[in-house]
Amino acid sequence: MAKIVLLDKPRENPGELDWSDLLALGECTIYDETPPELAAGRIGDAEIVLLNKTPLPADTLRRCPNLKLISVIATGFNTVDTAYAAERGILVSNVPSYGSEAISQHAVALLLELTNHVAHHDAEVRKGRRNSASDWCFWDYSILELESKTAGIVGLGHIGKITAQILLAFGMNVLAYDTCHDPAWETARSRYTDLDTLFHTSDVILLHCPLLEENRHMIRSDTIGKMKDGVILINNSRGGLVAEEDLASALNSGKIAAAGLDTVETEPISMDSPLLNAKNCIITPHISWAALECRQRLQATAIDNIRQYLAGTPVNLV
Repeated sequence: MAKIVLLDKPRENPGELDWSDLLALGECTIYDETPPELAAGRIGDAEIVLLNKTPLPADTLRRCPNLKLISVIATGFNTVDTAYAAERGILVSNVPSYGSEAISQHAVALLLELTNHVAHHDAEVRKGRRNSASDWCFWDYSILELESKTAGIVGLGHIGKITAQILLAFGMNVLAYDTCHDPAWETARSRYTDLDTLFHTSDVILLHCPLLEENRHMIRSDTIGKMKDGVILINNSRGGLVAEEDLASALNSGKIAAAGLDTVETEPISMDSPLLNAKNCIITPHISWAALECRQRLQATAIDNIRQYLAGTPVNLV
């Protein structure tokens, strides 16, 4: 019977996810979370380890001689030293797609909050606010109509295409930048372009790309300078795509009209982050993926990766 260790669960409310399918696969130990310095000791002589965010650098993996499979309960696997794992013959699997629809939904929720300021005006109504006794309406911010505006999507994978579909339904035109092109996606109102054209032309820019060394801080002072005055930026991909000091400066100057962020470079966000006091910046705590349906799919796929490995047919290898 395989020895299995789960180092840290994805976030859940107590009892929300049922781990019985994992327990049925072997001798299993489950931890809610694991400090990095305890990871090697908890893995011990286990053959299989699951993790969500616990780092597994080479120094930790060297101390786990029996390890054969790392099942990452996430799409991103940057917490694992995959080069060392490959050298050791340790398989690494992930969950390639479990929440694309919800992540796109959250990107659009951030955008609509910035264009319509729903939460602010709801709060003002509840205060009994009015400009005069006879006023039946008031607003503190201009309401922006998205019809006929141009959205630029950086990264047109599964998530990017779903976001594009929603924005096209709003009547927007969509430009996309991606290293791979799907000609069937292009229409009269949606097409691929180069990154400079996307920056220069878009009224709204949405980041839906992975974080790589070559695109770290792709949103920075010189690229912001190429953008339209008053552009809106949405990032619920990876915080490291954005140079936060530069974004805060652009928000405070008005070069960027507003930003909606679900990810920041250091999480949880540092309380001295310049973004916390920047103008017209809303920040949510990395919850794009957090719909219960998404987390159930995430769990089920990570466990199935183990089931397939045990059957001799490993899947979703990175």
